Amino acid sequence: MKTVVITGSTRGLGFEMAVCFRRYGWNVLVNGVNKERLENAVGALKKQKGKGTVSGFCASVSSPEEISALADFAKKQFGTVDIWINNAGINQPLKAMWELTDPEINALIDTDLKGAVFGSKAAVRLMKSQPRGGFIYNTEGYGSNDAMMLGFNMYGTGKRAVTHFTSALAKELEERRSKVKAGRLSPGIVITDFISNAMGGAEKIELSESTKKFYNVTADYPDVVADFLVKSMIRNKKNNVHFQWLTTRKAAARFMTSVFRKRDFFSK
Repeated sequence: MKTVVITGSTRGLGFEMAVCFRRYGWNVLVNGVNKERLENAVGALKKQKGKGTVSGFCASVSSPEEISALADFAKKQFGTVDIWINNAGINQPLKAMWELTDPEINALIDTDLKGAVFGSKAAVRLMKSQPRGGFIYNTEGYGSNDAMMLGFNMYGTGKRAVTHFTSALAKELEERRSKVKAGRLSPGIVITDFISNAMGGAEKIELSESTKKFYNVTADYPDVVADFLVKSMIRNKKNNVHFQWLTTRKAAARFMTSVFRKRDFFSK
């Protein structure tokens, strides 16, 4: 039976990916920094039908020691890990860069960029001794494609760096002829509390009406996106892949048909 580790998976897209893997019969190890949410996520997953085992491990992806402990726990609990997903991330307050506090900037880089780096390092060390290697996937976000907007500078900087890092990691693994492979996940805009909360929920983001209209055209619920991403990962055999949900063509088609295709994610 195969095993997946997903960081930042107590809610939102990460949790929905865990639900999908569980549905397809995988062992699932969920992760988060909030112990109560972690226990609730594990409990909810165990109630669903599935042949695999569900476990949880509380660890901050910004800590090399804690993320290494997560890898050690996964090895002890399941023996091997087939897929490791670095999904944990936090949004930034809608402020210009110079209006952010130094602790906020550090937290954004530590979680959104270093979390992927430390998680990938721990995963490679775990997987390189496995007979069939394994797959590492890093989640992209706004800024990965060089998009820029006021209030997304530091978040976008981290995510753009994640894109470079993952592609470079895939090249390193290939040049070392490793059985471990790396790829990128682009979920697009997902309707979760991530879009309305900054710094992991410490600060509320008030979305403008124009932003809500944009999201109503382009966004999707996390279960829809998760199913696409999980199916893509399960089928994949290649290195340096890029699984993108909201492609340019799909986005253009949605704007062209938006007058007929009414959606409202924000109605109460």
